[in-house]
Amino acid sequence: MRFGLPRDPAQIAALLAALITLAFAPRFLRPAPRSRLFLLLAALAAAALSAAYVALYLRGGPRIIDATSYFLEARLLATGQLAFPLDEPVASTLGRFLVRADSPDGPTAAVLFPPGYPALLALGFLARAPLATGPLLAAALTIATYALAERALPEDTPLADRVSLARLATLFSVLCAALRYHTADTMSHGLAALCFTSALALALAAVRALEARRSALLPSLGAGFFAGWLAATRPPSALALLLALAFLLVATRDTTARASRASRLASLVLLAAGALPGLALLIAHQHAATGELFTSSQRLYYALSDGPPGCFRYGFGASIGCLGEHGDFVRHNLPDGYGAYAAAATTLRRLKQHLVDAGNAEPFTLLVLLGAVLAARMPRARLLPVAITLQIAAYVPFYFDGNYPGGGARFYADVLPLEHILAALAVTHLAARAKDPRHVSLVVAAAVAALPLGFAFRAGFDHAALRDREGGLPMFEPARLAHLPTRALVFIDTDHGFNLAFDPDTKRGHVITRYRGDALDRFTWEAHGKPPAYRYLFPIPPDGEPPPRPPELVPYSFDLQAPLALEGENLWPALAQEGAFALPAWATDACASERRWLALTPSTQGGAVTLSLPAPFLAGHHVAPRLALLGPTSVTVSLHVDGQTLHTHELTPPDAPRSPCVTLPAFPIPAGARSVALTLRAGPLPPGSLVALDRLERLESESH
Repeated sequence: MRFGLPRDPAQIAALLAALITLAFAPRFLRPAPRSRLFLLLAALAAAALSAAYVALYLRGGPRIIDATSYFLEARLLATGQLAFPLDEPVASTLGRFLVRADSPDGPTAAVLFPPGYPALLALGFLARAPLATGPLLAAALTIATYALAERALPEDTPLADRVSLARLATLFSVLCAALRYHTADTMSHGLAALCFTSALALALAAVRALEARRSALLPSLGAGFFAGWLAATRPPSALALLLALAFLLVATRDTTARASRASRLASLVLLAAGALPGLALLIAHQHAATGELFTSSQRLYYALSDGPPGCFRYGFGASIGCLGEHGDFVRHNLPDGYGAYAAAATTLRRLKQHLVDAGNAEPFTLLVLLGAVLAARMPRARLLPVAITLQIAAYVPFYFDGNYPGGGARFYADVLPLEHILAALAVTHLAARAKDPRHVSLVVAAAVAALPLGFAFRAGFDHAALRDREGGLPMFEPARLAHLPTRALVFIDTDHGFNLAFDPDTKRGHVITRYRGDALDRFTWEAHGKPPAYRYLFPIPPDGEPPPRPPELVPYSFDLQAPLALEGENLWPALAQEGAFALPAWATDACASERRWLALTPSTQGGAVTLSLPAPFLAGHHVAPRLALLGPTSVTVSLHVDGQTLHTHELTPPDAPRSPCVTLPAFPIPAGARSVALTLRAGPLPPGSLVALDRLERLESESH
């Protein structure tokens, strides 16, 4: 939490905007028979602010790893694919948030996230303006907020003749910095907020139609569509929405009974039918990513890339909490697993972070809470606090809080429009208490001005931290490749940069691959015909420090006489994990090459990890695994070729030399091998012991 005087130009501009708001807000908030002009201006303002956020805070591109992964998934969908084929060496493509599936046609990879938002972002790719998607979402979200406020709140609220509650809520939405971020970066929460808000607005429209004995077919179909698309975007949020819709159905069963039974049944059928496109897309993505219809791509990814086994799931238990992706968080907050205490603490951390989200500063949350109390007394409006509560509850079974500066408590961002409506309700009730009519306008204007003031003195610092993190730039900028020769091979050294640069349509532009710093780089270079090669260097300084130099491209050449070795850490993620998991780790002994290795952690005795090896580049050669054994432990190493176990070697403490690192006898690989894998099966692992794969050396057959 940080308060202070405005520093950045955007914070100073927000301070000026607050002064302008004090003068003109009452005029914009007057009720009018038509609101088209207001909605047009509000939508344009929201879109413009989100576009400005892209330029000023994101500096032209997605920044956090999740956003870059959505970016890659959308680019893939724009080519008409849910998964793309993997070429050898597979390890030069696989990395964070890419899940592998194997089929008779060969291995494929897909981004693990649900496809609802990437499907929308793909339209931006087809229009060659993917970053325009967010501002367009921002415009749509203002309209949805207005529509929900009109339908959820009664017409006889205080000051209804002087202040439009729907307009006030819409202005809160436009000026909310958290929404500007989520409709600027390529994150799914902007679309999730639109789906959640639109589904409730259309469901309320359907209820009104049934109460008036009119057709509710179109609003029911629309509510179902947005609910289904939310399921394809953020499934836990869809669960909260489903329960909120169920609450609405029960709460209005008496008033909607005026309509015929056939009309009510038809509305429910269309509500369910409308959800089918989103659900079908979600199932299709899961099948493409995992090879199975109802297997979660996220659970499969973490089952192969992280641990302990079962660490990533929706629920509670001692083994929940993935040590690879969320290691520091898990070690600090979940020492005994994810139980009631840990769940309460995680939820409280989210709520604390969320205090700043709705109004750019913590005090604004008091208006939301007051609005929730007031809405609870109103038949339609009580749906809003119920839905917010359900959203909070829906994420209780997920262990990671997901908070970060700028993005806020992002799991709750999906219901920010509902909070703005509640805040607007509270403001009108407070303003109605003013004895002097002139004070009414002042109270309302001050409430609107509080949002830009909050950004100037409070939230602006969080968004500046987001802007300056990890080098202060997107980790890949296409313009830097403009001078390269056609079909040059570019090695990217960050996961973020790879996601931004990689194009699954390999026929377009330059060839992008991951920089590994070992034989994988040379194998990739040879596989592409030995083209001109370059490294994209992105310096990442310590937090809070400026980058030492700008990103740069440098030529990358290969020593054809150098020995060839595969670093163990570069073979992550695993092909299979059973009762164990493997993670790249900094080496604890100087005998390790490159100061890193792939550490094996069994959760049960005999736990094993299987790693995929680049068969085309090892066939006809020998491979010599180099392992590290620290402490009184043992490991069995098996080499599999085309599904058959050809070689096995057991390494026990008496066989180990004084140095913890030992190179095993070389395993020959047949010349016609189509698939090669290496399995490490750990024996008993006492405390303080370690089994790790340091590297695999490729040796020529003639030397054996």
